[in-house]
Amino acid sequence: VPFFTQGSHQACCSIKELDVFNRAREIKVDPDKPLEGVRLAALQARKTLLVPTPRLRTGLFNKIVPPSGATKEILRICATSRGIKEYSVPVGLDGKARVDLVVVGSVAVSEKGWRIGKGEGYADMEYAMMVSMGAVQADTPVITIVHDCQVVDIAEELLGDHDLTVDYILTPTRTIKTNCKRPKPQGIIWHKVSYEMLEKIPVLKSLRYREKQTGKDVTLQDEHSDLANANAPAALNEKGMAENTRPQAAVGSAQRGQHYVESDSLSPRLEGSGMITTVYVGNIPPSVRASELKCALREFRATPLRLNWQGAQHRAFLDYKDKATAESAVSSLRGLSLGGNTLRVELAKNQRNQGQVEINSQK
Repeated sequence: VPFFTQGSHQACCSIKELDVFNRAREIKVDPDKPLEGVRLAALQARKTLLVPTPRLRTGLFNKIVPPSGATKEILRICATSRGIKEYSVPVGLDGKARVDLVVVGSVAVSEKGWRIGKGEGYADMEYAMMVSMGAVQADTPVITIVHDCQVVDIAEELLGDHDLTVDYILTPTRTIKTNCKRPKPQGIIWHKVSYEMLEKIPVLKSLRYREKQTGKDVTLQDEHSDLANANAPAALNEKGMAENTRPQAAVGSAQRGQHYVESDSLSPRLEGSGMITTVYVGNIPPSVRASELKCALREFRATPLRLNWQGAQHRAFLDYKDKATAESAVSSLRGLSLGGNTLRVELAKNQRNQGQVEINSQK
């Protein structure tokens, strides 16, 4: 039985007797149905409740924010999946989350604290991402809540270095302190991450970009075989972006309210083609420069034909050769965080033909 509801209420209630729960101010709890009781207990105790966004599609966490003076009934709704939709705000990678306690679901767990999840690896990945963004420390306790029949012996060879272990197991009848000595994941193990995973989890792309900038090796599982093929296109992209680049002073002036348009050697193709599709990038923080956005575009394989930077308006417009390329860029850049903000990336509302890109109507 991967998830249980019968008896989950008693198990969830017993968390209130744990010191680690009472001391915690910020708790991350999985969105699973059997953990509803824990989410409710956290909200009733006025703790900050973070819930991972389902399948990490739109970011890492949502913070559940009940309305002021919320009744018990409203808090109960806030603890359900409906509450995650209606009463939550996204927390960015730089949202300064400091998680004191992590609560996860499990398919099976041993008294030694070794855990098997649903097989999709989301809880392990979420924990590794929290380590990467500095939200958890090595001694942040991890609790799992299961039925008694899910506490079984697990052979250690089944565990990998990316697998999350647990410090406490709560069942309807007992509380087990595992005293687990096996270290928890130290961060994201990039050589175990595939391109497919990167596409599915946009926030992972942002973390990878950040870690790459700090000099970390972020080579992916299937990247070694790609390196030989990737060199040529990457070099072309570099050339496309580098040509006719305005000096840094132009970036400064753009941030003082003037616009500038950057073209590359492909720009003659813009004139009169009528095919060009423009992508709007908004929510750019004042601290971010055009060069940083260009660097990210190269990294995410979303190099445009032309970049129209409007730093003072916290936005930029990117021209692509056709709608399919533009849509692919939007999906690649989804979830990208620069300078502490998650950027807003979408097809520009007013598409104009013949390569005219001074689009000012989009706020």
